[in-house]
Amino acid sequence: MAKAKPHPDQIGFCFDTPQPASMPAALAGLEHQICGAVGMILNSDPRPREIIAAEMSILLGDDVSRAMLDAYSSPAREGHRVSLSRFLALVAVSKRHDVLDTLIRPIGAAVLVGEEIQTARLGQIDRQMQALKEERQRLAARAPLIRGGK
Repeated sequence: MAKAKPHPDQIGFCFDTPQPASMPAALAGLEHQICGAVGMILNSDPRPREIIAAEMSILLGDDVSRAMLDAYSSPAREGHRVSLSRFLALVAVSKRHDVLDTLIRPIGAAVLVGEEIQTARLGQIDRQMQALKEERQRLAARAPLIRGGK
């Protein structure tokens, strides 16, 4: 299976460790940022919004219209905030996981997509192997031969 090509407007993955928000009002304005993210996703997708809405509707098993997408992307439409389920459906149909990543970093998290998790697992295995190697070296420095063996 061929690997998916990145979106041409994709934001590169940042390897900086995300720090969870802890200061008062650290997440203030998040709704505005989400609204902007919806607009960015919609504006970078070449498909008509009706198609995006239809794909979201199928994923959710619930009706999503172009008008709803327009309202979700408008900062002036205070009463039309996008729900998490609809935002995630938009991310899924647009394949803009990079936008989701930028939104969750303020809570100390980052997004890995699909098989990228294997890269993280490789790093974990390397760390485990290094820890075992260090333990072996400590043991070898003080371990006697068993019953005087040569």
